[in-house]
Amino acid sequence: MAPRFVCQAMHLMSVTPEPIATISPALEGRTSSSQRWSELLFVHWRVDSALVAPLLPPGTRPDEFDGSSWVGLIPFVLDRARIFGSPPIPYFGAFVEINVRLYAVDSQGRRGVVFVSLEASRLAAVLAARTIFSIPYVWAATTLVRRSGTHEYSSRRHRGGHETSRLVGKPSTRVIVADPLADFLTARWALFTEHRGKTILLPNEHEPWPLYEAELLKLDDELLAAAGFPGLSGRKPDSVLYSPGVTTRFGRPQAVVGDTGLEPMTSSV
Repeated sequence: MAPRFVCQAMHLMSVTPEPIATISPALEGRTSSSQRWSELLFVHWRVDSALVAPLLPPGTRPDEFDGSSWVGLIPFVLDRARIFGSPPIPYFGAFVEINVRLYAVDSQGRRGVVFVSLEASRLAAVLAARTIFSIPYVWAATTLVRRSGTHEYSSRRHRGGHETSRLVGKPSTRVIVADPLADFLTARWALFTEHRGKTILLPNEHEPWPLYEAELLKLDDELLAAAGFPGLSGRKPDSVLYSPGVTTRFGRPQAVVGDTGLEPMTSSV
């Protein structure tokens, strides 16, 4: 490894992450898009950071809580998608999503999520996200069925290995407040992705998460293994949360520039 990259890696490991904040910082400049995220089930497992690090974009490292990295399997409903203040986009802007996500820190200590995969049923939305930001959406048949106080989410990919996922969760009425782990897993105000050879940060803001305890009743999943975590779905999760949802707004993407900070990207988005 070249000395410059050794120094950058050492600096990255020495960075102190920013404090967890349940209230999002205000976006700078114009809002590029917004979405409603509803009926979310946050299912998480502890994992060794050595398993997470190879899956992160350059210029980021695993974010840890209680000495562990965390992997999330998160199904929800995405709708009311808008672009630059447009009316909600019909059909293509509404679908059930199931994503596998990780947690990372950049060289400035900024915390964010990293998506390994995101299942969605609208092919146009999949192609747009992959083209504009290289976010790894996958075209799949996704559904949500509500019955007897439970939420059953399912997905089956249209291509490749036709990987599937099925989760059945039951939210409770027990509100979660000031829980450090819940805040670590949900209070995330950016995502990191590698796009055209550069790591970018896409900031977001929304109201504080309304969170509730939940129970995972059933899990039959192949997405975690496909993402690089074989056997994880066979373990009992370390955290299960539910949220009725939030409306999220996204800001202008920024390029992560080594260990010198963030610069706005030249982009029409």
